[in-house]
Amino acid sequence: MYRIKEKKILAENTVLLRITAPEIAKKARAGNFVMLRIDEKGERIPLTIVDYDKDTITLIFLVVGRTTDDLLKLNEGDSILDVVGPLGNAIDVEKYGKVVFVGGGLGIAAIYPQLKTLKKLNKIISIIGARTDKHLFLVDEIKENSNETIICTDDGSLGRKGFVTEALKDLIENEKIDRVVAIGPPVMMKAVSDVTRNKKIKTIASINTIMVDGIGMCGSCRVKVKDEIKFACVDGPEFDAHDIDWDEFLKRNSRYKEEEHECMLSKK
Repeated sequence: MYRIKEKKILAENTVLLRITAPEIAKKARAGNFVMLRIDEKGERIPLTIVDYDKDTITLIFLVVGRTTDDLLKLNEGDSILDVVGPLGNAIDVEKYGKVVFVGGGLGIAAIYPQLKTLKKLNKIISIIGARTDKHLFLVDEIKENSNETIICTDDGSLGRKGFVTEALKDLIENEKIDRVVAIGPPVMMKAVSDVTRNKKIKTIASINTIMVDGIGMCGSCRVKVKDEIKFACVDGPEFDAHDIDWDEFLKRNSRYKEEEHECMLSKK
Protein backbone atom coordinates (compact mmCIF):
# COMPACT_ATOMS: atom_id res chain seq x y z
CA MET A 1 0.00 0.00 0.00
CA TYR A 2 1.24 3.47 -0.90
CA ARG A 3 0.12 6.32 1.35
CA ILE A 4 -0.78 9.74 -0.05
CA LYS A 5 1.34 12.32 1.74
CA GLU A 6 0.13 15.40 -0.14
CA LYS A 7 -2.77 16.26 -2.44
CA LYS A 8 -3.10 19.55 -4.27
CA ILE A 9 -5.45 20.87 -6.97
CA LEU A 10 -3.14 22.61 -9.46
CA ALA A 11 -5.60 23.73 -12.12
CA GLU A 12 -8.98 22.83 -13.55
CA ASN A 13 -9.24 19.00 -13.40
CA THR A 14 -5.49 18.76 -12.71
CA VAL A 15 -4.36 17.17 -9.46
CA LEU A 16 -0.98 16.56 -7.78
CA LEU A 17 -0.39 13.60 -5.48
CA ARG A 18 2.80 13.05 -3.50
CA ILE A 19 3.03 9.40 -2.50
CA THR A 20 5.32 7.65 -0.04
CA ALA A 21 7.28 5.16 -2.15
CA PRO A 22 10.95 5.07 -1.03
CA GLU A 23 11.96 2.05 -3.15
CA ILE A 24 10.68 3.73 -6.32
CA ALA A 25 11.98 7.18 -5.34
CA LYS A 26 15.58 6.07 -4.91
CA LYS A 27 15.69 4.65 -8.46
CA ALA A 28 13.55 7.26 -10.24
CA ARG A 29 15.02 9.38 -13.02
CA ALA A 30 13.62 12.01 -15.39
CA GLY A 31 11.60 10.25 -18.09
CA ASN A 32 10.40 7.36 -15.89
CA PHE A 33 6.77 6.58 -15.15
CA VAL A 34 4.76 4.29 -12.87
CA MET A 35 1.74 2.03 -13.34
CA LEU A 36 -0.89 2.75 -10.72
CA ARG A 37 -3.91 0.74 -9.56
CA ILE A 38 -6.16 2.17 -6.86
CA ASP A 39 -7.67 -1.12 -5.66
CA GLU A 40 -8.15 -4.75 -6.67
CA LYS A 41 -11.01 -3.90 -9.05
CA GLY A 42 -9.31 -0.89 -10.58
CA GLU A 43 -7.62 -0.55 -13.96
CA ARG A 44 -3.92 0.19 -14.35
CA ILE A 45 -2.96 3.62 -15.60
CA PRO A 46 0.47 5.08 -16.43
CA LEU A 47 1.56 8.35 -14.80
CA THR A 48 4.82 10.23 -15.25
CA ILE A 49 7.06 10.65 -12.22
CA VAL A 50 7.10 14.44 -12.07
CA ASP A 51 9.41 14.75 -9.07
CA TYR A 52 10.97 12.64 -6.33
CA ASP A 53 12.97 12.90 -3.15
CA LYS A 54 14.35 10.38 -0.67
CA ASP A 55 10.98 8.86 0.27
CA THR A 56 8.29 10.16 -2.07
CA ILE A 57 7.33 10.46 -5.72
CA THR A 58 5.12 13.17 -7.17
CA LEU A 59 2.46 12.37 -9.76
CA ILE A 60 0.15 14.74 -11.64
CA PHE A 61 -2.99 13.55 -13.39
CA LEU A 62 -5.89 14.96 -15.37
CA VAL A 63 -9.40 13.93 -14.34
CA VAL A 64 -10.79 12.48 -17.58
CA GLY A 65 -12.57 9.23 -16.70
CA ARG A 66 -13.64 6.75 -14.05
CA THR A 67 -10.19 5.84 -12.69
CA THR A 68 -8.89 9.39 -12.42
CA ASP A 69 -12.22 10.46 -10.91
CA ASP A 70 -11.79 7.75 -8.26
CA LEU A 71 -8.21 8.92 -7.73
CA LEU A 72 -9.48 12.47 -7.23
CA LYS A 73 -11.72 11.27 -4.37
CA LEU A 74 -8.71 10.05 -2.36
CA ASN A 75 -7.23 12.37 0.25
CA GLU A 76 -4.03 12.81 2.26
CA GLY A 77 -3.59 9.75 4.48
CA ASP A 78 -5.46 7.42 2.11
CA SER A 79 -3.60 4.60 0.38
CA ILE A 80 -3.25 3.29 -3.17
CA LEU A 81 -2.96 -0.47 -3.62
CA ASP A 82 -0.33 -0.72 -6.38
CA VAL A 83 2.32 1.67 -7.67
CA VAL A 84 4.83 -0.14 -9.89
CA GLY A 85 8.01 1.49 -11.14
CA PRO A 86 10.12 3.22 -12.11
CA LEU A 87 9.26 2.07 -15.63
CA GLY A 88 10.35 3.23 -19.07
CA ASN A 89 13.73 4.63 -20.01
CA ALA A 90 15.25 7.66 -18.34
CA ILE A 91 16.28 10.51 -20.63
CA ASP A 92 19.83 10.87 -21.92
CA VAL A 93 21.59 13.62 -20.02
CA GLU A 94 24.04 15.34 -22.35
CA LYS A 95 25.22 18.77 -23.38
CA TYR A 96 23.03 19.52 -26.40
CA GLY A 97 23.21 23.30 -26.46
CA LYS A 98 19.92 25.16 -26.74
CA VAL A 99 17.02 22.84 -25.92
CA VAL A 100 13.37 23.81 -26.40
CA PHE A 101 10.75 21.96 -24.38
CA VAL A 102 7.20 22.14 -25.73
CA GLY A 103 4.55 21.06 -23.23
CA GLY A 104 0.84 21.04 -23.96
CA GLY A 105 -1.90 20.26 -21.43
CA LEU A 106 -0.82 17.48 -19.07
CA GLY A 107 2.45 17.32 -21.01
CA ILE A 108 3.53 20.31 -18.90
CA ALA A 109 3.93 17.87 -16.00
CA ALA A 110 6.12 15.54 -18.05
CA ILE A 111 8.53 18.18 -19.38
CA TYR A 112 9.21 19.54 -15.89
CA PRO A 113 11.52 16.76 -14.57
CA GLN A 114 13.36 16.66 -17.88
CA LEU A 115 14.12 20.36 -18.19
CA LYS A 116 15.10 20.47 -14.52
CA THR A 117 17.58 17.64 -15.17
CA LEU A 118 19.05 19.14 -18.35
CA LYS A 119 19.32 22.75 -17.16
CA LYS A 120 22.81 22.27 -15.67
CA LEU A 121 24.30 21.41 -19.05
CA ASN A 122 22.07 23.29 -21.49
CA LYS A 123 20.22 26.50 -22.16
CA ILE A 124 16.53 25.71 -21.64
CA ILE A 125 13.65 27.45 -23.41
CA SER A 126 10.21 26.23 -22.36
CA ILE A 127 7.01 26.71 -24.34
CA ILE A 128 3.91 25.68 -22.41
CA GLY A 129 0.34 25.87 -23.60
CA ALA A 130 -3.21 25.18 -22.52
CA ARG A 131 -6.75 26.10 -23.49
CA THR A 132 -7.02 28.87 -20.88
CA ASP A 133 -5.08 30.26 -17.94
CA LYS A 134 -7.24 28.07 -15.67
CA HIS A 135 -5.69 24.97 -17.26
CA LEU A 136 -2.06 26.01 -16.75
CA PHE A 137 0.05 24.72 -13.86
CA LEU A 138 3.70 24.49 -12.67
CA VAL A 139 4.28 27.86 -14.31
CA ASP A 140 6.53 29.21 -11.56
CA GLU A 141 8.48 25.96 -11.29
CA ILE A 142 9.13 25.86 -15.03
CA LYS A 143 10.16 29.52 -15.12
CA GLU A 144 12.59 28.88 -12.25
CA ASN A 145 14.27 26.05 -14.17
CA SER A 146 14.30 27.65 -17.64
CA ASN A 147 16.37 30.41 -19.18
CA GLU A 148 13.26 31.59 -21.01
CA THR A 149 9.59 30.64 -20.75
CA ILE A 150 6.89 31.29 -23.35
CA ILE A 151 3.29 30.83 -22.28
CA CYS A 152 0.50 30.22 -24.80
CA THR A 153 -3.25 29.95 -24.32
CA ASP A 154 -5.84 29.22 -26.97
CA ASP A 155 -7.99 32.16 -25.84
CA GLY A 156 -5.19 34.57 -24.96
CA SER A 157 -6.12 34.67 -21.28
CA LEU A 158 -2.43 34.39 -20.37
CA GLY A 159 0.69 34.89 -22.45
CA ARG A 160 0.40 34.91 -26.23
CA LYS A 161 -2.81 33.84 -27.92
CA GLY A 162 -2.55 30.74 -30.09
CA PHE A 163 -0.91 27.34 -30.25
CA VAL A 164 2.53 26.35 -28.99
CA THR A 165 3.56 25.45 -32.54
CA GLU A 166 3.24 29.08 -33.62
CA ALA A 167 5.53 30.16 -30.78
CA LEU A 168 7.98 27.42 -31.78
CA LYS A 169 8.00 28.61 -35.41
CA ASP A 170 8.81 32.17 -34.33
CA LEU A 171 11.58 30.93 -32.06
CA ILE A 172 13.18 28.82 -34.79
CA GLU A 173 13.14 31.76 -37.18
CA ASN A 174 15.07 33.90 -34.72
CA GLU A 175 17.39 31.51 -32.89
CA LYS A 176 19.52 28.45 -33.53
CA ILE A 177 17.86 25.55 -31.77
CA ASP A 178 19.81 22.34 -31.17
CA ARG A 179 17.08 20.06 -29.83
CA VAL A 180 13.31 20.05 -29.27
CA VAL A 181 11.38 17.87 -26.83
CA ALA A 182 7.60 17.73 -27.27
CA ILE A 183 5.19 16.21 -24.77
CA GLY A 184 1.44 16.63 -24.89
CA PRO A 185 -1.57 15.64 -26.98
CA PRO A 186 -0.57 13.46 -29.97
CA VAL A 187 -1.88 16.02 -32.46
CA MET A 188 0.33 18.67 -30.87
CA MET A 189 3.41 16.44 -30.95
CA LYS A 190 2.79 15.61 -34.61
CA ALA A 191 2.47 19.34 -35.38
CA VAL A 192 5.76 20.06 -33.57
CA SER A 193 7.41 17.25 -35.53
CA ASP A 194 6.16 18.77 -38.79
CA VAL A 195 7.58 22.18 -37.84
CA THR A 196 11.05 20.87 -36.97
CA ARG A 197 11.36 18.28 -39.73
CA ASN A 198 11.90 20.87 -42.45
CA LYS A 199 14.49 22.64 -40.30
CA LYS A 200 16.23 19.31 -39.54
CA ILE A 201 16.17 19.93 -35.79
CA LYS A 202 16.47 16.78 -33.67
CA THR A 203 13.08 16.33 -32.03
CA ILE A 204 12.02 13.92 -29.30
CA ALA A 205 8.39 13.01 -28.55
CA SER A 206 7.12 11.15 -25.50
CA ILE A 207 4.45 8.63 -26.45
CA ASN A 208 1.58 8.81 -23.96
CA THR A 209 -0.63 5.97 -25.12
CA ILE A 210 -2.88 3.37 -23.51
CA MET A 211 -0.91 0.85 -21.44
CA VAL A 212 -2.09 -2.25 -19.60
CA ASP A 213 0.93 -3.84 -17.92
CA GLY A 214 3.77 -1.40 -18.58
CA ILE A 215 6.36 -4.15 -19.15
CA GLY A 216 5.93 -4.93 -22.85
CA MET A 217 3.72 -8.02 -22.55
CA CYS A 218 0.29 -6.76 -23.63
CA GLY A 219 1.32 -4.90 -26.78
CA SER A 220 -1.29 -2.20 -26.25
CA CYS A 221 1.23 0.64 -26.43
CA ARG A 222 2.86 -0.41 -29.69
CA VAL A 223 3.92 2.33 -32.05
CA LYS A 224 5.53 2.19 -35.49
CA VAL A 225 8.96 3.81 -35.53
CA LYS A 226 11.02 3.67 -38.75
CA ASP A 227 8.72 0.88 -39.99
CA GLU A 228 9.50 -1.19 -36.87
CA ILE A 229 7.06 -2.00 -34.10
CA LYS A 230 8.18 -0.60 -30.76
CA PHE A 231 6.52 -0.61 -27.34
CA ALA A 232 6.29 2.74 -25.58
CA CYS A 233 6.56 1.18 -22.13
CA VAL A 234 9.90 -0.62 -22.62
CA ASP A 235 11.43 0.94 -25.76
CA GLY A 236 10.28 4.44 -24.87
CA PRO A 237 8.38 6.37 -23.85
CA GLU A 238 10.58 8.72 -25.89
CA PHE A 239 11.32 8.33 -29.60
CA ASP A 240 12.68 10.44 -32.43
CA ALA A 241 9.57 12.34 -33.47
CA HIS A 242 10.59 12.30 -37.14
CA ASP A 243 10.66 8.49 -37.15
CA ILE A 244 7.18 7.98 -35.69
CA ASP A 245 4.32 6.98 -38.00
CA TRP A 246 2.01 9.67 -36.65
CA ASP A 247 -1.00 8.80 -38.82
CA GLU A 248 -0.98 5.22 -37.57
CA PHE A 249 -0.39 6.32 -33.98
CA LEU A 250 -3.26 8.82 -34.04
CA LYS A 251 -5.59 6.10 -35.30
CA ARG A 252 -4.55 3.66 -32.59
CA ASN A 253 -4.75 6.29 -29.87
CA SER A 254 -8.40 7.04 -30.69
CA ARG A 255 -9.60 3.44 -30.85
CA TYR A 256 -11.40 3.64 -27.49
CA LYS A 257 -12.90 7.08 -28.06
CA GLU A 258 -16.48 5.80 -27.92
CA GLU A 259 -15.88 3.90 -24.67
CA GLU A 260 -14.15 6.93 -23.14
CA HIS A 261 -17.13 9.08 -24.08
CA GLU A 262 -19.52 6.62 -22.40
CA CYS A 263 -17.30 6.58 -19.34
CA MET A 264 -17.42 10.37 -19.11
CA LEU A 265 -21.20 10.35 -19.44
CA SER A 266 -21.54 7.77 -16.64
CA LYS A 267 -19.39 9.97 -14.41
CA LYS A 268 -21.81 12.89 -14.62
